[in-house]
Amino acid sequence: VILHRAPIVCAVAPKRRIVAITPVCEPGGAEIHLLRLLAALKQRGWQITLTTPGLGTIRDRALQAGYRWQPLPLGGLERRAGVRAIRSWPAARRLAGGSDVIYLCGGVCGRLLPALAPGSARRVLHIHDMVDRVPRIWRRADTVLADSIAVADRLQGLTPHVVYGPVDPNPPPVEAPWPPGQTPVIGFVGRIEPRKGPLDLVRAAPIIRRRLPRARIVVVGDDPYRADPSYTHAVMTSPDVEHYPWTDDAPGLMRHLDVLVLPSRQEPFGTVLAEAMAVGTPVVASRVDGLPEVVRDGITGRLVAPDNPAALADAVLEVLAHRAQMSTAAREHGMTFAIKDYADHVERLISP
Repeated sequence: VILHRAPIVCAVAPKRRIVAITPVCEPGGAEIHLLRLLAALKQRGWQITLTTPGLGTIRDRALQAGYRWQPLPLGGLERRAGVRAIRSWPAARRLAGGSDVIYLCGGVCGRLLPALAPGSARRVLHIHDMVDRVPRIWRRADTVLADSIAVADRLQGLTPHVVYGPVDPNPPPVEAPWPPGQTPVIGFVGRIEPRKGPLDLVRAAPIIRRRLPRARIVVVGDDPYRADPSYTHAVMTSPDVEHYPWTDDAPGLMRHLDVLVLPSRQEPFGTVLAEAMAVGTPVVASRVDGLPEVVRDGITGRLVAPDNPAALADAVLEVLAHRAQMSTAAREHGMTFAIKDYADHVERLISP
């Protein structure tokens, strides 16, 4: 008697598909978070489509990473511009129909929610800003993410999940753009605009140098959105600091700083703070919005009131006086923002 056995077929789970929608073509903090998340999801087998309003750095990175890319205009960042996003509703519906998750990176992307029917793709809305109002259409999202408790507290009527921003705990090494030898190095890294407050560091520089004449004070960044050209000019041309252009290798650059300074007037999370701490650089930051959730005051750095250059200078000097122990604590705390843990958390929240 010959027994014929049916062949054993191993079922292969289909790849999960995510469409990530961004409102801009050049990356800011929110888009950097997203790109780090997508890279981690790709390693876990997700199929990725990324949209931007047009050509730019984000699109280039998407193609380099092997993602599918599609243009999807949303009507601009200014208020009352959302009506133009209606033209993209049919394309958004098609994208949602071919995906498991549609991830809306920021409140501007929430303009697409009326076009996304429940039951197709899981609708994820990630809020990265300190919002003043919550549009009713945001309630159509299946999952709402927020960059900090401070952001979540503004989202009245929603049930957001707090997901602090991700960092690479071991960024590639990079050479400092300034000449070697002069220390300590105190630096600001980011967009040069009033909200970020780099002019406070410029005004604090003479106070710092009265105590530390050899201190090097650097400002690394540009103003890609031309938020306030006169403010940017005042920072970039000041004789009290050295200015260097923005670099995509900023996380690795943090290793060359003795203190990172972020004197923001408004900040939902403060990615550069987590990046600096992850490589053992203590920080000084404003006590605003989500920053006290990132910095352990007196342990990984110091928090000060915004718009106070004298207090900023005193905090920098205090951190330098205790840099060795603060550096160790900063490195340990910075590891809590590592991309793997972030991806684990977000993947659980957004998976259908």
